[in-house]
Amino acid sequence: MNVHHLELFYYVAKHGGISAAVRHIPYGIQQPAVSGQMSALEENAGARLFERTPFRLTAAGEKLFAHVRPFFEGLEGVAGELRAGSKPELRIGASELVLRDHVPTVMQRVRERHPKLRLNMRSGYQTQLETWLREGVIDLAIGPVDARPPARLRQLRLARVPLVLLVHRQWPLKAAATLWAQKKIAEPLVGLPAGTSVMKNFQRGLKRRGVTWAQTVEATSIELVTCYVANGEGHGVNLAIPGAIRHREVRALALEGFEPMTMGLLWRGEPSELVRAAIAEIQRYSRDTWPEWALADELP
Repeated sequence: MNVHHLELFYYVAKHGGISAAVRHIPYGIQQPAVSGQMSALEENAGARLFERTPFRLTAAGEKLFAHVRPFFEGLEGVAGELRAGSKPELRIGASELVLRDHVPTVMQRVRERHPKLRLNMRSGYQTQLETWLREGVIDLAIGPVDARPPARLRQLRLARVPLVLLVHRQWPLKAAATLWAQKKIAEPLVGLPAGTSVMKNFQRGLKRRGVTWAQTVEATSIELVTCYVANGEGHGVNLAIPGAIRHREVRALALEGFEPMTMGLLWRGEPSELVRAAIAEIQRYSRDTWPEWALADELP
């Protein structure tokens, strides 16, 4: 039998139905997909395992559930024993700026509870971080998040950070709104990759104003956006984080009326004790550092 089908059956049997199981499965999967895989499991087993409405395990379903239940319910305990026998490791993904300027302070606090902690850090932008989480390369990502978590991931919002338009200090532009009168802006636009939440958010704001501005330079970090603007490559869209936009050759103009960008945490599945500790400390640090931007979300 397919082990993944057995895992889904375990959740269906434990929670009393497919729709209830979907709410408890620790990764993203839709109800039709679970239903289809349950049909495949029944076909493979050669027996009906449960009645759909109202939900009821058949005799064959009861027998299979009794067999698989101890295995799946014992996994967390085995995982805990394995973790206890080795040094704890936390793998974090974020931008270079976050890893350099903010994570060290957070990790000092986490190490008070986990003194043998091994820290593995990897820098990247939003889509890379999401891919690394799904592939199990990192345990926790810090960066922009959308209103809903990406497929198969969970999230917690930290803060809403304003967007700014960066211009070279020699450029005469005094207010970003002056550009909107052009409707189709010819100046080069510098920003993070077009698929990131920051750039999609900015483009939505332009569309509401009837403005077209094609991106000409993609940078892989918010620090690089500032550097390219300082080098005269064009105007840049960035987050209003002082450490990211401060440069003697660059001025930051407020983007009035544009939606702030939500920064948050992403992870996959049920967070371990170590990941929970890191989430709590990152949230605490965010509230202490940016109280005017902080959100009050709590870890589910």
